[in-house]
Amino acid sequence: MVVSISAGAYNQLSIQFAFDWTIIEALRAVPGSRWDRQDQVWHIPDKQNSRNALLVAFFNTGTFTAPTDDGLAEANDDDALFVDPSHAVSSPIDRRGKATAAGSGAQAGESATRQNGDLVRRFKEALETRHYSHRTQETYVKWLLRFMADQSSVPLASLGERQINAFLTKLAVCENVSSSTQNQALAALLFLFRQVLATPVEDLGDVIRAKKPVRLPVVMSREEVKAVLVQLREDIRLAATLMYGTGLRLMECLELRVQDIDFAQSEILVRNGKGAKDRRTMLPESLKATLNAHLSRVKALHDKEKAEGGGCVPLPGALSRKYPSGATDWAWQWVFPQERRWTNSVTGEKGRYHMDPTIVQRAVHEAVIRAGLAKRASCHTFRHSFATHLLESGYDIRTVQELLGHSDVKTTMIYTHVLNRGPSGVRSPADGL
Repeated sequence: MVVSISAGAYNQLSIQFAFDWTIIEALRAVPGSRWDRQDQVWHIPDKQNSRNALLVAFFNTGTFTAPTDDGLAEANDDDALFVDPSHAVSSPIDRRGKATAAGSGAQAGESATRQNGDLVRRFKEALETRHYSHRTQETYVKWLLRFMADQSSVPLASLGERQINAFLTKLAVCENVSSSTQNQALAALLFLFRQVLATPVEDLGDVIRAKKPVRLPVVMSREEVKAVLVQLREDIRLAATLMYGTGLRLMECLELRVQDIDFAQSEILVRNGKGAKDRRTMLPESLKATLNAHLSRVKALHDKEKAEGGGCVPLPGALSRKYPSGATDWAWQWVFPQERRWTNSVTGEKGRYHMDPTIVQRAVHEAVIRAGLAKRASCHTFRHSFATHLLESGYDIRTVQELLGHSDVKTTMIYTHVLNRGPSGVRSPADGL
């Protein structure tokens, strides 16, 4: 594996490498990282904290080893740093993209990076052992890397309540993050101290426990839903219509497999939803023909790629060992596969992953603008609209709760504002003048 890191425009570092999911996951954990679709490169801010986080993330993949003097000498290029398993990744990168190390400072930096890499590895292992979802693991690791970068001057053994308070206060005061973001960071750090470092964190104070405000969801009317859907291209329109017609979350929709669609029973089985829960929801009759036609096109593409030695999809958990041929079975294929194929650098398997959520999010955002809606509608707004319109149609709240997959009916109660009509059900005195 060769990774090219070079100085880019607008105070950013550009990172290029052959397709590898391990490296992509490491980059996603770096704060401020983004994929440039046009130039086909990854970018991160050219800041010390981001560079340190990048090196820790790379080191934690296990693909790269500690630096050596020979490796640093070979990597000494004015335009880019080329990293492979025999070269350095744990030395700081200067603004020209070169690796720098000197004497005891380099040794101290290497030791600190090893400790940080080991901590991140233990952190991820603890999350996986407790079966946290992939998205939660990804988010928690990002907060860990941000916390480590922010507290890089403090020895790991000295981290405690004071550093947690300082970090979360900085998020609220300097970065003006929302209360939910602040509490998300707190949850990640509490997991670090309690489950990984085995350090009791007792009284954290009120400053880091932000009070979450009560917000009413953004809801589109039926006419607004139609106006947005008509602006979307076929496959994304089908995904968006499914979210509105079934109450699926975005990732629940994109992670649907062919076997999860039951046309005979008019049901969709949602597997491993939020909170690792399965549930069933309805399959809209109006979508059956469109969905059938879509799956026919996907199957034709899958059959063609399977004949060429591809057609693989990742299986959940350890099912690939239990069902060696399951990765190419039609039942396990994604309902919404991505356009580009990937190749597993370890096994050599070729196949497709499901559609990237950012593609759907961007398309829906642009469709909302083209439809002329003055609302901050998103993919999740289809789910809000689904629940609201069901309650407006007279369905009981317990039914809606089951369809949405809420553990507590209190969560579903947020949609009951439509039952008493709120301010819209009151006649203003001004209308009587």
